Amino acid sequence: MTSRLSVDIGVALWQREGAANHVADLVDQSRGLYERGIPAVWFGQRQDHDATTVAAVVGAAVPGLRVGTSVVPLGPRHPITLGSQAQTANAASGGRFTLGVGVAGPERDAATFGVRIARPIAHLREALTVLDAYRGMGTVDHAGPHLVAHTPVPSQIAGGGGFGLLVAALGEQALRVTGELADGSIPFLTGPRTIADRVVPGLLGGSGGAPRRVVAGVVAIVTDDADGVREIVRPALDFYATIPSYRSVLAAEGAAHPIDLALIGDEDEVAAGLRRYVDAGATELYVTQTDLGGRRAQQRTWDLLAGLTRTAPN
Repeated sequence: MTSRLSVDIGVALWQREGAANHVADLVDQSRGLYERGIPAVWFGQRQDHDATTVAAVVGAAVPGLRVGTSVVPLGPRHPITLGSQAQTANAASGGRFTLGVGVAGPERDAATFGVRIARPIAHLREALTVLDAYRGMGTVDHAGPHLVAHTPVPSQIAGGGGFGLLVAALGEQALRVTGELADGSIPFLTGPRTIADRVVPGLLGGSGGAPRRVVAGVVAIVTDDADGVREIVRPALDFYATIPSYRSVLAAEGAAHPIDLALIGDEDEVAAGLRRYVDAGATELYVTQTDLGGRRAQQRTWDLLAGLTRTAPN
């Protein structure tokens, strides 16, 4: 039997195809994962559900389960509004919510929302400054070149303060800002070499050497048909090969395509791959795309993760 890892492992969830109710399905999946022994679930943000709201609903419906977003783009969202949502989700989940945010990129924000952030790192710094103050004191008084945020009265929600704050940071400047103002990074599809050589030292450079959370997102599927499943998963990862920051990660990892960073194989192969992330400095893991290999492969993957995660839910 494979020994447990020294970190907790969560699962990123999307609704199942054909679900009669999108949110109810995510609650049902989350409850099943918690009962199986998975301590945390994460929800991504597209243009369908609101990830922070889903996390709040799931956290309230499944007591004990840790919930988070991976990730909410900052560009079109004012940090006071986002902080209010995060406080609500943290109160609803009994203090078990982590807000993961990211910078989508100027072109994507402009195409989707008609918003163009001219200086994304400067905007990130101001947004994190506001969010950090808001989660700590419930009050903000900030006027910067990119953001204005004022709360004329205290806005702390009972039970909502102190939510976790992570950033999908990969670049040197973004990691430094994250190390200064957030709890850590939530990098996706990076590879263990990037975690060890870029993410961990980059965060420490912005935090004066203080430890930071590194929640590594990994594509992992347990299957006996590794080649066949890779061909299914490859198109889902093509998009990341077009993003400059991910192309730099691929080069650093010696990978030709993001599929080369996916852990697809039997239980021993996937467990060994996850262990490499822990050895590289990841303090937590979350596994995504587990549904792309079919129902049986997903169940095997979840069973493996439950057996590997550091702490089983109470």
